[in-house]
Amino acid sequence: MSVLALADQSPTITPSELISGLVPPPRFDAARFSTYRPSPNEPSQQVALDTLSRYAEQIADPPKRGLFRKAAPMAGGYYLDGGFGVGKTHLLASLWHAVPGPRAYGTFVEYTHLVGALGFAETVKQLSGHRLLAVDEFELDDPGDTMVMTRLLSELSDAGVKLVATSNTLPDKLGEGRFAAEDFRREIHALASRFDTLRVDGPDYRHAGLAPAPAPSSDDEVRSAAAAAGQASSASLDDFESLTTALSRLHPSKYGRLLDGVPATFVTGVRPLDDQSAALRWVVLIDRLYDRTIPVKASGVPLDELFTPEMLKGGYRKKYKRATSRLLALAREAG
Repeated sequence: MSVLALADQSPTITPSELISGLVPPPRFDAARFSTYRPSPNEPSQQVALDTLSRYAEQIADPPKRGLFRKAAPMAGGYYLDGGFGVGKTHLLASLWHAVPGPRAYGTFVEYTHLVGALGFAETVKQLSGHRLLAVDEFELDDPGDTMVMTRLLSELSDAGVKLVATSNTLPDKLGEGRFAAEDFRREIHALASRFDTLRVDGPDYRHAGLAPAPAPSSDDEVRSAAAAAGQASSASLDDFESLTTALSRLHPSKYGRLLDGVPATFVTGVRPLDDQSAALRWVVLIDRLYDRTIPVKASGVPLDELFTPEMLKGGYRKKYKRATSRLLALAREAG
């Protein structure tokens, strides 16, 4: 086997692969309602589990109309609101697994990438026959993405597609503290009416009862660990600056393909990110690493300092905090 540099790779992905790839990530292949463990101290978790279980049954076997009256309409969709690591993605993936196809599962960003690849009309055509559209990590990066997703979800809902989304902010609060907040709010209010909100409360399970994240390794330790891992499989080893530059040249829709077949990744020279565009690209990469359960071993600053204090106070702070939570979990898995 060998050690490869992610920065040297140039993966490709076709539009048809984007559609067929709208499934839960490998980390949640086995997620089912039966494997979700609601905390007895957080009753909202049990409520969410029961509600989505019933909803899956309704989607699979919708109420029939009687001879003289219409059946009661089903909810257009549900919005799972809660903090990081409370099991929202587990519930969303469980719903997807419980509903017969066709159905689609992706993050907010993945759907905007799909529209960019296929065009809006073709995306609506491809997805309008689905029973369910699951949208994980509903986040707003710019007004253009907001308007595209608002229109896409509205048209799919009108076509009878059921919608379920997760986020860390209530629908009418998304976009606060960001540029053009009034434009965001106007769009979001129209979309929020499509959902019934389900709260999912609780602490971040990824860090409950765990020791602090591992201290950074030295550059030599990271390189030695990568070489050892490369003897058994194709691990990746990158310099942080080189990888950051390479990500700027690669469309985020390809980050998942970039990591296909990589069992572990090693990065030297991590430093705090003070450029927002670079930071947002790293968020996408971290999400794809987490999806695939790829452990991360790094040197440089502690990984909970990847995003600067200024970033963690800004409009994208929820996105950066979620990425930090996931990155620390991957660092623990690396040992």
